[in-house]
Amino acid sequence: MRRTLKWGLGAAAILLVLLAGALVAVPFLVDMPRIQAYVASAAAQALGRPVKFSGLSVRVLPLPAIEFRDLEVAEDPKFGTTPFLRLERGHIRLQLWPLLTGRVELGDIVLHKPAVTIVQAADGRLNIASLGGAAEPRPTGRTSRGSGGGSGAAGAALATRIKIDGGQVTYAARGPGERIAQYRLEGLDLTLISGGPQIAFKGDARLQPGAVALKVSDGVVTLGPTRTLTDAPVRAKVAVDGKDIHELTAVAVGPSPEIGGAVKGTLAVAGTVAAPTAAGEVQLSNLTATQSSPQCAEPRRRTLTIPTVALNAAWQNPRFTGKPLTAKLAGGTITAQLTARLDRGVQVQLADLGVKALPLDKVLVDFLCEGYAVTGPLDLTGAVTFETRDIVNTLTGPGQLHVGSGKVVGPKALALVGSVVRVGGALSGALGSDPSAATLGGSPLEFESIVGTYTMTNGVVTTRDLLYTSRVMKVAVAGDYGLGTGAMNLDLVVNHKQGELKAKVTGTAAAPLVRVSTSSILKSVDPDKAEKGIRDLLKRFNKK
Repeated sequence: MRRTLKWGLGAAAILLVLLAGALVAVPFLVDMPRIQAYVASAAAQALGRPVKFSGLSVRVLPLPAIEFRDLEVAEDPKFGTTPFLRLERGHIRLQLWPLLTGRVELGDIVLHKPAVTIVQAADGRLNIASLGGAAEPRPTGRTSRGSGGGSGAAGAALATRIKIDGGQVTYAARGPGERIAQYRLEGLDLTLISGGPQIAFKGDARLQPGAVALKVSDGVVTLGPTRTLTDAPVRAKVAVDGKDIHELTAVAVGPSPEIGGAVKGTLAVAGTVAAPTAAGEVQLSNLTATQSSPQCAEPRRRTLTIPTVALNAAWQNPRFTGKPLTAKLAGGTITAQLTARLDRGVQVQLADLGVKALPLDKVLVDFLCEGYAVTGPLDLTGAVTFETRDIVNTLTGPGQLHVGSGKVVGPKALALVGSVVRVGGALSGALGSDPSAATLGGSPLEFESIVGTYTMTNGVVTTRDLLYTSRVMKVAVAGDYGLGTGAMNLDLVVNHKQGELKAKVTGTAAAPLVRVSTSSILKSVDPDKAEKGIRDLLKRFNKK
């Protein structure tokens, strides 16, 4: 037993001596000028861009490594002169066992906090499209030095494993002469492992703004003898988890309305390195839209909350789709086929739009404080497109709606109805037909239904068959209404127990002009009596 222990301690001592000797000999074993030339040449060949760094040094502890500083990879000249990649510090580990035999073999590469900028030009071109040349047979990344001296260094690969520690990737999409959107991947920890024609990768990062956590797994890039790096196929899984997307959506949509909520999902990445695609299920919870509206009573700042939104998401630059998209709000449901283009601002299309039993008071009254608001459950089918830079004035698309039993509650709608009834009642009273405000209905603002079709063109709604039905009257509406401007050009036909009343409504929502057609009241009136009644009515108006 003692003899075995003695031999074991002796072997350990010899191993420690060899290890210490190898570590002491590292600076003498490494041919630094040749290694430096090899690193720069191999990196430049792999990336297809000039690569430079300030120099190399040998680090013995905690593990033998070659350290390099101030590395830069040049930008594509078409995108400027600022370096594509900057790296303050990185190191190439040296294989420990070969050092014991006097040979130098390069091991893993670790890049500390590299900063990369990906730029998309206004025409859709990416600065990474020119990265890499045709792939060549990949050597083992091994350089050796025997007793005869000298280092062998050739090939395009430095090591079979590259680790990125705390990296940052900035993505900037440019409009004409300016950057219109910018996102960042921060805290990027990524491991790449080369094996034959494939590079496996995994890691995690935070998407900023918004601190959305991304976790990448099962990543593979497949290289080929005739492919450039950017043309290489890629596949991976990406888990997405964000507690609040407010800051992220503000970059794409703008400051108002403020869009918030949590996001969670898993995406399958495919395509190529330069043109990746992604698809998968995404869930949004407690999605909120917040804005301040001058027409609202205090508080003017209102928030609409949609508890759940689910979509089968897909991304292929510059298009994002959610097919289908489903949402629930206060017992109502919304379904659509969502398409958004992100190349020149954000253009949104909702095809096959379907709304079922949506309580309008939650949207028109509580959130928008719309002057022409009504309550009741809304059923709607149609389609709509808009641009997020100016949603109201870019709304375009057709639709068909049905509002169930409800009330007219918007103050502007109440004032308009009152004007029609008042003018019509005054004329009718003067002419002797007497459909006064009282006879026009006991409860003219409660309705059984509102139905019709419409088309929207850049925020102007046009209808030819909108029909308001209550217990005591029917009102047919045809004409145009500007959602953003409030401009109106509407023809109203009111059918009630006493007959028919026609009116023309122009002006704006804030100051409507109402003209009641006398011909709709004169049908059952004696002409002589009508002439006298109009003269008396004009005298009364002139006295006021």
